[in-house]
This record gives sequence, C-alpha cells and structure tokens, in this order.
Amino acid sequence: MTPLVLLPGMMCDARLFGPQIEALSGTTPLISVPLAGRDSVAALAADVLACAPNQFVLAGLSMGGIVAMEVLRQAPDRVARLALLDTNPLAERPEVKARRIPQMAAVEQGELRRVMRDEMKPNYLADGPRQGAILDLCMAMAMDLGPEAFLRQSRALMDRPDQTETLRSYAGPSLVLCGRQDGLCPIERHQLMHGLLSNSTLTVIEGAGHLPTLERPEETTAALRRWLEE
Repeated sequence: MTPLVLLPGMMCDARLFGPQIEALSGTTPLISVPLAGRDSVAALAADVLACAPNQFVLAGLSMGGIVAMEVLRQAPDRVARLALLDTNPLAERPEVKARRIPQMAAVEQGELRRVMRDEMKPNYLADGPRQGAILDLCMAMAMDLGPEAFLRQSRALMDRPDQTETLRSYAGPSLVLCGRQDGLCPIERHQLMHGLLSNSTLTVIEGAGHLPTLERPEETTAALRRWLEE
C-alpha cells in the first residue's frame, strides 16, 4: 500500500495524530515528518520530499497542511492523494503577521509557555470533555519542540505563499476536513479549498475545533480511512 505521510501543525509532533497512527498502523505504512528545522515553507517541503518515498499519500493539519500544499506545488506527480485538515491555502494576512512579532519577541525572552498558554492554546479547541487533556498534550509537544522551533515556524508561516493555483491544478483524490468550531481556520477556508480541488470531499467534524484528530478521533479516522480506500 502507498505510504501515508503525516505533517503536524505548529508546535506539534506525531502525537497530534496519535489516535490515527494507532488505528491505521496495522494496514497503512505511516511516516510522520517533523516541521521544526527550517524557517521557510519551501525548505520544509523540500525536507519532506527528501525523506518521503517516490509515491505517497499526504495529510497535513494546520501548518502541516500549509507545508503539504507546498509539497504538492514542488512535486505534484509524487502525491497520489491529498488530505488537508484545518488549514488555510492563502498567504498570511498583514494583521496576523503583525501579531506574530510580539509573540516571537516574548518567546525570545523565555516566555514560550506563557505565549502557548495565553495566546495560542485558547484558539485551538471546542468545548468538550477531552479539552483539558488535549491542551496539556499541546503544551507538552510545544515545550518539547522548544523556542527555536517556534521562531522558525513563525517565520515560515509569515512568509508563506498563496496556494490557490496549486490546488486548482491538482486532480488526485482529496479530502478537505475541519472541525465545525475551528476558530483559526474557519469553514469558509475549507469550502474554498473544496471548490479548488476538482476531486475532493469536504467533511466537517461536529464538536471539534482546530484539532479534530484529538478532539473527535474516531470520526476523523473514519474520514481518513474513507479517503484512503475510495
């Protein structure tokens, strides 16, 4: 079976896809690629391509989806299927870019935990019984990656390109998925991607925010399984 490459979001690692890795590992070869070592989306995508097999299916969440779109731009013939979860195909808006500057300055002063707690994590999740445990996991992933990863990822996101034409030109089987309560990447962005991708399915996960892989793991895994098997 064609390997599935998983790209996690900002300040996350493979644990973001923990339930999916557990559910799919018996039937699907899985590769999770960290996105912490470069400060541009193009360089991160090149690293993914350097460690991926010649043909693969690709799924990315949030920043992982942004890098996935750049992987697709650089090597469309290598991506057999594409899944974009809770992400955004557009270049960063000036007001969002401006908000990153004080965040980066604070992290340089040793305030990564505070920035994650007060400015990042409140934007992630819908209300639900798993919220506390998921937020704790998000903090653990962020602190394990550390401040240099935050700074590199922030610079990469600030300077990312618009990928609407990349998506418009791709005809492979595609899944566009988001949580209904995603406050960072709203449903409208996913409707846009669904319209650009000619062979795509749009799935909205009820009761989830920005991290449906953890908030609603069973529903998210089922959608990924359908995408892999269709």
